[in-house]
Amino acid sequence: MPAVPTHAPSASLTHRLCVAPMLDWTDRHCRYFHRLLAPSACLYSEMITTGALLHGQPARQLAFSPAEKPVALQLGGSDPEALAACARLGEQWGYDEINLNVGCPSDRVQQGRFGACLMKEPGLVADCLRAMNEAVHVPVTIKTRIGVDDMESYEYLRDFVQQCQHAGCSTLILHARKAWLNGLSPKQNRTVPPLKYDYAYRLKADFPQLEVVLNGGIDSVAAASGHLQQTDGVMIGRAAWNNPWLLAELQNALFPDGPPAPALRDEVLEYYGRYCQEQLARGTPLNWLIRPILGLYHGLPGNRLWKNHLVSQAPRRPDDVTILDEARQLIPIAPGTV
Repeated sequence: MPAVPTHAPSASLTHRLCVAPMLDWTDRHCRYFHRLLAPSACLYSEMITTGALLHGQPARQLAFSPAEKPVALQLGGSDPEALAACARLGEQWGYDEINLNVGCPSDRVQQGRFGACLMKEPGLVADCLRAMNEAVHVPVTIKTRIGVDDMESYEYLRDFVQQCQHAGCSTLILHARKAWLNGLSPKQNRTVPPLKYDYAYRLKADFPQLEVVLNGGIDSVAAASGHLQQTDGVMIGRAAWNNPWLLAELQNALFPDGPPAPALRDEVLEYYGRYCQEQLARGTPLNWLIRPILGLYHGLPGNRLWKNHLVSQAPRRPDDVTILDEARQLIPIAPGTV
């Protein structure tokens, strides 16, 4: 097994701006790209199950670049001992936070008795959080829904959160929709159940010592700034994938005294191109590396041509990073100006 890296814990961990853990999306390359855009954001791994870590290849699952920090590891599971063991692994590999997934509604996750279905077992969730907290020194947090199926009253959520807080959890990330465990796909569960932001606001009022981070439907600086009047942080999900430049705008708006975001998309592309060169030398396929940047020129003329060139050429020229520059030439705005 490769040696475990010795990444020091980050002193700059804040939940004011977070990028959501997204399965099959927020891998280490995506996180590196997002860090270029938002120096102060807290980034999250994809959900990794306890079984994948304990019976798989931890190095392949957990390795990341120090440039990504601060970065949190999200775990999926329901066995307190297994979660504690995986939390220790995450801490050893240098993650700044360990997060428990109690929000994913997929059938596969339900069959494994974790994700959103755990909202029906608040005592077990508390046991998991307690075991993880006792295992590590870094913060242990939870990402959850406001409810599942017919368990959607604010009172049920309040009692659930109270048990989490008593188990030592001081940061709650709340996706402000309930989950339907049967009848809706994971994609539909991200859009069909109505958003109830007032649940997050009420939780913050009822648990003033709890750090409440709001997730769900936040796609603009105005929306994020408005929610921050009543919560401690915001988490951006699909909007960060579809329009990643939003992260740069949020960095400057939410951290006026922090490090500034890059001024130009072209500057980000230059930096990420260098990263691609390094990764190609390590055997990473180019068609995997281009995925995070497909939305970089979102909303600009030539955006579709940019995407099409990258998607069509990367499989044909898997070692040729010059396709990034070629695609940029299809944006009819002078390089170095946008």
